[in-house]
Amino acid sequence: MNQLIHHLSPIARWAVESQQRSRRNAMLASTSLTQRRSERVEVEEFLAAKRDRTGTPANRPVTAQG
Repeated sequence: MNQLIHHLSPIARWAVESQQRSRRNAMLASTSLTQRRSERVEVEEFLAAKRDRTGTPANRPVTAQG
């Protein structure tokens, strides 16, 4: 593909290179979003497991602090 780009006019080459950069940026953004989503799910699962072990705040007895 790169050999073909070198034979194109500068304007056509710019269009092709711009499209390639855009695709690369979109793939990087997608990867980043997927990683963040995975981390968020992992944290939610951890907190849910913690909550299930300790009980929800509404189910815990109220004690006087003193």
